[in-house]
Amino acid sequence: MRKRVTPNAPLVVKIGTSSLTSQGSGIDPDAIERVVANVEAAWSAGHPTVLVTSGAIAAGVPVMGLAERPKDVPGLQVAAALGQGRLMAMYSSAFGARERQIGQVLLTRDVLARRDQYLHAREALERMLSLGVVPVVNENDTVVVDEVRFGDNDQLAAIVSHLVGAGMLVILTDTPGIFSDDPWMSSDAELLTAVRHTDEILDELGSNTRRGALGSGGVATKVAAAQMAAWSGIPTVVAQASEPDVVVRALAGEEVGTWVSPRESGLSARKLWIAFGSPAEGRVDVDDGAARALRDGGKSLLPAGVTGVDGSFAAGAAIEVRNGSDLIAKGLSALSSAEIAAARGQHTSVAGSEVIHRDDLVVLA
Repeated sequence: MRKRVTPNAPLVVKIGTSSLTSQGSGIDPDAIERVVANVEAAWSAGHPTVLVTSGAIAAGVPVMGLAERPKDVPGLQVAAALGQGRLMAMYSSAFGARERQIGQVLLTRDVLARRDQYLHAREALERMLSLGVVPVVNENDTVVVDEVRFGDNDQLAAIVSHLVGAGMLVILTDTPGIFSDDPWMSSDAELLTAVRHTDEILDELGSNTRRGALGSGGVATKVAAAQMAAWSGIPTVVAQASEPDVVVRALAGEEVGTWVSPRESGLSARKLWIAFGSPAEGRVDVDDGAARALRDGGKSLLPAGVTGVDGSFAAGAAIEVRNGSDLIAKGLSALSSAEIAAARGQHTSVAGSEVIHRDDLVVLA
């Protein structure tokens, strides 16, 4: 099931807070050295590499005189403001010792919500890679609010993988990979060495909500990131950050960590942006017939199949399409929420428009 990454293909490496901290007391310089050595090894192997890093808040917590990350938003923002520069200084020093330049890239979901900004971000990352510069990407925790959060850096790494057309996403964590159950709680938990992105076990693990003391991620976020990457045809390896030469071994197709296989054919860049780059501003509920037409028939969403509308949005907004509790699709609405509410259940000739044209629709079921 595993495959060697195509020569010269870009790589995205994500490192989590738990893998960067030393006994919960700030950033561990040895951990920085390990991840930098892995990234540089990937570059030396011919793979331009983006580093998506957590740790800004963890780097700022000791400066604030705290034992754990703050629980209030202003406290988190202050910790991030104090820690981001310190984190980048550590990366700059470690990469500089290897004569490699880095560039800081801070993103929030609203930056990528507009198609033009999405494309500009992609162009900037590609230019940095072409110049031999390591983009060091993090969410802009100093200014971000819940409404525009990616949610965690695992999903940010998946979106960055889409942006640069990565040959692989490697998520480095504090466990040897993804387990069948929580290895901290269950002695029966088994390491999943290879899974398909559609396997039911991933959906079950996706409901796990355990979080670390200094980080915001968990197994659920890694599963979600791997499934997001899979939609663009990108495989994911989730592996232990302390494993020797873990990144180049993953690149070579060795059995390290958990391999999550992707779809055989990825979505187009535009549909990837619709699915993952643009946050949903609302939702429409559809009946069983419409759900089948979208899933199996490759059809547009028509007003006749809509049973309800949630949220207030304008025409052109990204919205979710649901059938009961199931997420069926996501797309760009051709009508406003008020227009959909007025047109629902009607024939298209009466309503005057489809709700979402199939060219603007991504089926996710």
